[in-house]
Amino acid sequence: MSDQPSGESRGLLDSLSTLAATLVAIVHTRLELLSADLEEDRLHVLSLLVLALAALFFIGVGVVLAAILLVVAFWDSHRLLALGSLAGFFLAAGVGAWAYALHKARTKPRLFAASLSELVKDRQQLVSRP
Repeated sequence: MSDQPSGESRGLLDSLSTLAATLVAIVHTRLELLSADLEEDRLHVLSLLVLALAALFFIGVGVVLAAILLVVAFWDSHRLLALGSLAGFFLAAGVGAWAYALHKARTKPRLFAASLSELVKDRQQLVSRP
């Protein structure tokens, strides 16, 4: 029949099934964490986009109206100086905003950073077991 007693083989099967259940639970937890990370990141980006578009619209309207006001105010005396200084200011602000946007895009934290660190911890725990 069998060289091993039935109790030992049953203990081995129980251990293997417990190990499989633990691995499935770990994978399930990590997938839930990844899903939560994706949903959180999507909502964050969407809210930032809506706020940025609203801010750009209102600031753009305000800037245009302020520029018109300054040009009309200096129309008789220094209209070219007013137009030139406003153009220079807007160009400098645009270049500065572009540089800042590039900086923010390059220094963005990694996507799934929390999930990846948890997976590294899981791998280290599995490797360190005797």
